[in-house]
Amino acid sequence: MSDLLDLRPDVADALRENRPVVALESTIISHGMPYPTNLEVARRVEEIVRESGAVPATIGLLEGRIKVGLTEEELSLFAQAQDVAKVSTRDLGLVLAAGTKGATTVAATMIASDLAGIRVFVTGGLGGVHRGAEQTYDISADLTELGRRRVAVVCAGAKAILDLPKTLEVLETGGVPVIGYDTQEFPAFYSQTSGLTLSASVETAQQAALAMKSHWELGLQSGLVLANPLPEADALDEDEVEAYIGQALAEADAANVSGKDVTPFLLQRLGELSKGRTLKANIALVENNARLGGNLAVAFANLKA
Repeated sequence: MSDLLDLRPDVADALRENRPVVALESTIISHGMPYPTNLEVARRVEEIVRESGAVPATIGLLEGRIKVGLTEEELSLFAQAQDVAKVSTRDLGLVLAAGTKGATTVAATMIASDLAGIRVFVTGGLGGVHRGAEQTYDISADLTELGRRRVAVVCAGAKAILDLPKTLEVLETGGVPVIGYDTQEFPAFYSQTSGLTLSASVETAQQAALAMKSHWELGLQSGLVLANPLPEADALDEDEVEAYIGQALAEADAANVSGKDVTPFLLQRLGELSKGRTLKANIALVENNARLGGNLAVAFANLKA
């Protein structure tokens, strides 16, 4: 375990005793939702994980340390501070060296989770291959880390603003199993379906835990994706979402938004264009993923017992 990690005492105790722990990212708090909704969601997601019988560990960077399990005070800080860096793989060492605040993306959270020995990570949606990547080469480091970190990521598919077919192709190249939870189709974040058929699916957390165990017993170093569609009552129509995305992408291009600023810009515009419905769906899917992630961590811990 890296000596750059600071584990909250209850997280350290659970890992030492082989009890279930679920990693959670902090970018969704600092860059994904407005205050105070972000803090309310962060608290609620941690509570859902606890209700499942697992210990939540929200991860963030503070004062040159990787905090694995933010305290209540630290959660509030990440929810309200305006100077929190968005940290992916390339940024980790730089932000740690600077001693500044950093909110971890999927990629950075996977790195910290793997270093700490946490094998289940819950997020909203994966980053992936951006639309127009054949010109921009804009591909999220989330996919790179999935190819080399022993972490199972519970998500509602990849963010709908991305090129989903290309994202799945890159995951396949990286040797990352993408498993549908009670679905044969890759979910599209705000929508339950994308038209993209998956090669594997499970119906229970126990089945998913067995897939994790078998995958890693082979000596494979890649992670797994457990794609969990958001509840039908909270899902948005695919065509409606696509129309919003088209407008938001055009606006981003006109404003010369690029790099790590693209995703937060698009998510904010989608919220505005949908009159808050995409934010409501985002909250619902994160909570839904937390329930499944907690159950998965418990099932995986039972296999190791």
